Amino acid sequence: MSAHCQVTGRQPGFGKSVSHSHKRTNRRWDPNIQKKTYALPSEGRRVTLTLSAKGIKTIDRDGIEAVVARIRARGGTI
Repeated sequence: MSAHCQVTGRQPGFGKSVSHSHKRTNRRWDPNIQKKTYALPSEGRRVTLTLSAKGIKTIDRDGIEAVVARIRARGGTI
């Protein structure tokens, strides 16, 4: 499962961990990504999306139909 949100586009951030001695090592900040299934009444089927926590809140606020329309307008596949 790739670590990016289909709604918000959030993806991992990269940087360095700095130890007490200032030795720097690579690290990665992953977003809170989850798979969630929604019923899509207009198409009579269910869709599974890879979402961040903020993406889930966006669907709760705007509705699944509006969010799916936005994803398709961007050229994404569902």
